[in-house]
Amino acid sequence: MLQPIPVILAAYNPDWPRIAAAHVERLQVLGPNLVTVHHIGSTSVSGLIAKPIIDLMPVVDSLTSLDEQRQHVETLGYRWHGEFGISGRRYCTLADGAGVRAVQLHFFKADSPHVERHIAFRDYLRAHPEEANAYAVEKRRAQSLHPTNSHAYADEKDKWIRDAEATALIWTSRQNSNCDIT
Repeated sequence: MLQPIPVILAAYNPDWPRIAAAHVERLQVLGPNLVTVHHIGSTSVSGLIAKPIIDLMPVVDSLTSLDEQRQHVETLGYRWHGEFGISGRRYCTLADGAGVRAVQLHFFKADSPHVERHIAFRDYLRAHPEEANAYAVEKRRAQSLHPTNSHAYADEKDKWIRDAEATALIWTSRQNSNCDIT
């Protein structure tokens, strides 16, 4: 298990999308197995405070092929952690020159329900600034309780996230059903 790290919350950095895009470009080494890469997590929501760690969700055709490509990912400097508590995921981390975690990859197969929930949550927060603000309040609350333990911080805000994800999935479903099919 990764060691807990202090919980640092930073103001939104407008460079985060550019940084994410640079890491997305590097992942192209995976070739045709890589379907797409989504910038997810708080650094993908304009104006939201966040731990200054870029979360990316690379979507692949095959986890078996990805496992065979592990060396490509590690050659980019990522540390491979396997499923790391979520079935069907491949989790990788990248530290900066000072050894501080800078990027997290959450690989999923294209048909994984985790893809839908991550995108729904991100898009819901982007479309509902009041919910993004409520999430910021929850983050600060969790940080005040667990300032030196990132794992406890994540556990503390888990219920809020699960409730918001459920709302986001309903919202996404309604958005999709309101689309005209031509």
